[in-house]
Amino acid sequence: MLEPIQISLETLNVTSLLPMAIIIVGALVILIVDVCSKQNKFDSLKSFYAALCIIFIALDLGYILYNNTAIKGIDYGFFDFILVDGIALLSHIIILISSAFFILLTLTQKRFHEFVYPEFYALFLFVISGLQFMVATDNLILILIGLETSSLALYTLIAMHNRETAFEAAIKYFSMGALAAAFFGFGAMLIYVSTGEFQISRIISSVHSPELLFVGMLFILAAIGFKISTVPFHTWTPDVYEGSNALMAGYLSIAPKIAAFVVALRFFNIFFGTDSSLEVEWIKNLLYVLVVITITLPNIMALIQEDVKRMLAYSSISHAGFALAAVMIHTTQSVSALFFYWSLFLFTNLGAFSMLWVARQKGNQWHTRYDHPYSRFSGMVQIMPLGAVLMAIFMLSLAGVPPFALFWGKAYLISATINNDHIILAVIMAINSAISAYYYLKLVIYMFLKDPLEKNSSDFFLKNATIPLKSILAFSAFAVVCSIFYVDDLLGFIMPYVESSNF
Repeated sequence: MLEPIQISLETLNVTSLLPMAIIIVGALVILIVDVCSKQNKFDSLKSFYAALCIIFIALDLGYILYNNTAIKGIDYGFFDFILVDGIALLSHIIILISSAFFILLTLTQKRFHEFVYPEFYALFLFVISGLQFMVATDNLILILIGLETSSLALYTLIAMHNRETAFEAAIKYFSMGALAAAFFGFGAMLIYVSTGEFQISRIISSVHSPELLFVGMLFILAAIGFKISTVPFHTWTPDVYEGSNALMAGYLSIAPKIAAFVVALRFFNIFFGTDSSLEVEWIKNLLYVLVVITITLPNIMALIQEDVKRMLAYSSISHAGFALAAVMIHTTQSVSALFFYWSLFLFTNLGAFSMLWVARQKGNQWHTRYDHPYSRFSGMVQIMPLGAVLMAIFMLSLAGVPPFALFWGKAYLISATINNDHIILAVIMAINSAISAYYYLKLVIYMFLKDPLEKNSSDFFLKNATIPLKSILAFSAFAVVCSIFYVDDLLGFIMPYVESSNF
């Protein structure tokens, strides 16, 4: 008779599940409150649901910050499915902070359809938990589960905007997401056949069929490419951003991408890591080509866009190309540059999309198709001077103009590129930063040098500006403008987490 397997709670390390468990409990609490509520109209509870989201996000963030034992090393939990290391903790922090800020944007005076339903807030928390599972594991099965959990919830959140363009965006995102999931699943299967392992850290020592491993790697790379929006897997991004509300479009540009970058970091550590015996030059060359194309092509496409949101969509693809360069370089400096860059990008894009959200109206009054054509911002300095200044600050930061936030992010990332002897890539980055200045400054010219349209009323841009929205805009602008005073502290915060991880 077989002896029963004894498993202790200490061996399971159940506390490694707490970051995800806190958020899942929050989503369930919102659903339970919905069931127990006797009110037929949910609009009066909207602020309460948003507050619940913030409370559980804050609890999760507090737990991570005050129980960051992974900064001292690498730990596994729950049958080695959960990985607790510095990279996971940094990713949790970025995901939670960005989620907290974007959920506050639901507190608008406008009664947009999706925000009156508690399901929106529960699904939003499920998105967070899925992204957290992606970054807190190096097991391909759990990565896929986290990927699908977050993606399925995101498809629904986008469709809840209840417009034809939103339905179209959700369907396109679902189609591309299903293809990415299929690629990831098929790639994971080939990797398992070639190694007998689903855990990324064990693949290096278990390879018995390198050919199948490389084919599986290509499928995984394609799946990651869909999520990061690398060229040529980027085609869904502008349409999905255009059809989504500004809140969801801005969130898509931050949280899901950092999760995908972490998966890419863990996966390519098989080939680029210090203890790797599978270093293959053509894989790095392939990534190099993807980085150059992803930085350059969207920049060119952004030049001809008529809508600010579509321009920001192509802009975010180009920024993803910058971040992907850090994955390719794969040094301690480049990995720290990735998180440094994305932290600064978070506040810059938060401010830019918050301005679009403040200006959002239910009807298309300025264009038959677009919500935010450049022309609607004509003469904004005369209508809303402070808003025009804020938007200009965010555009200048995205362009990498000193001394605003993303200048420091780009400078540090280019420094990591040069230190790794990728001089040509550093030049390409600098040239593309100069190109991007054109379409960012184009919006600034519309706001400051053109006359306002007759249909722009004097209070138009202020109708959605509740106190939470004004606070977010003020904080984002402060973070972007005053970045010069905290870049050293931010890097000092990031470096110990990166150094404690296996990269």
